[in-house]
Amino acid sequence: MFLIAGDPGSRRSETDPLLRTVFDHCGVSSPSIAYIGAASGDDRRFFTMVTGAFTNSGAGDVTLATTVRHFERGSFEKTCVAADAVFFSGGDVDEGMAVVNRHRLAPLFRELYRGGKLLFGISAGSIMLARAWARFRDVNKSVGELFPCLGIANILCDVHDEEENWGELRALLKLSPESSIGYGIRAGSAIVVDPHGTVEPMREIDTFIKQGNLVERGG
Repeated sequence: MFLIAGDPGSRRSETDPLLRTVFDHCGVSSPSIAYIGAASGDDRRFFTMVTGAFTNSGAGDVTLATTVRHFERGSFEKTCVAADAVFFSGGDVDEGMAVVNRHRLAPLFRELYRGGKLLFGISAGSIMLARAWARFRDVNKSVGELFPCLGIANILCDVHDEEENWGELRALLKLSPESSIGYGIRAGSAIVVDPHGTVEPMREIDTFIKQGNLVERGG
């Protein structure tokens, strides 16, 4: 499973080495991708942009498995099962998980992963694949609550927030149990999580750990 931060400043017309690595792991030439746009409201403009980046980096057909507009379970499941990989788009984590929960899609995604399907996400999609995220009631993020994500990757993470010193990841860890570890995936970087829970960085990431009431940088 690949959790990618994405890079808001990247040029979509060029081959992305991280995406090339993901597609190479599918084990087939020009792998087909099922696109889950729950976090972005099945936004067609975003879908078109991401599809271009995928095909430039070696993907084959990219099919939007609609979750927000005209959801139909049979068609959705068929698209995901037939694809060589399932992708979770960026957008809003809370909204994306609300869609997943409304349609009761988590068991399907977990079954696909257990069956050997490659899953990957970018930005909010990466966080959705992880264990949990937080929603906050104030701008200072001093009052908040955890809510569960898919938990297929049994980790806590945030993406491309290094310029803000990982404020949301730190807040997430403060709401989490003692000794929780959080991974800050920098822009243009990714982490790979295998079925045993092993985490392998691809490029630069930041690590934090909760110790008592403090969140400190890890090694």
